[in-house]
Amino acid sequence: MLDTFRARAQAVSAEVLLAPTRREAFDLVVNVLREAGVADLPRQRAVWAAGPILEGVDRAALSARAPGLGFTATRETAEAARVGICEMDWGVANTGTLAQVADRVELRLVSSLPPVHVAIVRADRLVADLAALLGRVSPAQARYLALVTGPSRTADIERVLTIGVHGPERLVIVVVGAEAEEARA
Repeated sequence: MLDTFRARAQAVSAEVLLAPTRREAFDLVVNVLREAGVADLPRQRAVWAAGPILEGVDRAALSARAPGLGFTATRETAEAARVGICEMDWGVANTGTLAQVADRVELRLVSSLPPVHVAIVRADRLVADLAALLGRVSPAQARYLALVTGPSRTADIERVLTIGVHGPERLVIVVVGAEAEEARA
C-alpha cells in the first residue's frame, strides 16, 4: 500500500519522504525547513500545529535546530509563515490523498495558508481507498473532514494550470514508520 500511495501522491506533484522512525521524521522535517529557507525573519517562519507526534518532544530544542519554527498556530502566524506543518490522520493509497479530521481550526490554517505544507502521516494509517477511509471515519461525525491531493492547483483562469492559487504550492508528505510498512508488504 505504501508504494501505491507514494506513486499516486508523486503523480499529483507531492513530494513523499519516508521516515522509518519518529526521530528520523523530525530530521526530515528540519531538512525541509532548511531547504525552504525558514528563518527567524518575517514571512520566513514555520508554524507546527500540535498533534500526537509532538507529545513529549522538547519543542525548544526542535526550534533551536530550525530557527524560525514556532508552535503557536493562529491565523496571523499561519498567514505570515513560509511553511505549515501538521499531522494527517490517514493516507488514501489509490489516489495519493491525505485525509484529516480538521475540526481544530489550527490544522486547517497551517495546511492551507503557508506556501509550503509539510504533512506527516503514519504508515500504519494508510488505507486502500476512499471506501476504506469512510469505514474508519464518518463524515457525519467529523465536523470538518479535509482531503488533500497534491499541492493546490486550478485551471479556472483561461484553462491554464496554476499551482498555489488557493493553497500551498508545495506539499511534502513525511510517512513515519515506512520501514515497518515495507516489511509487511
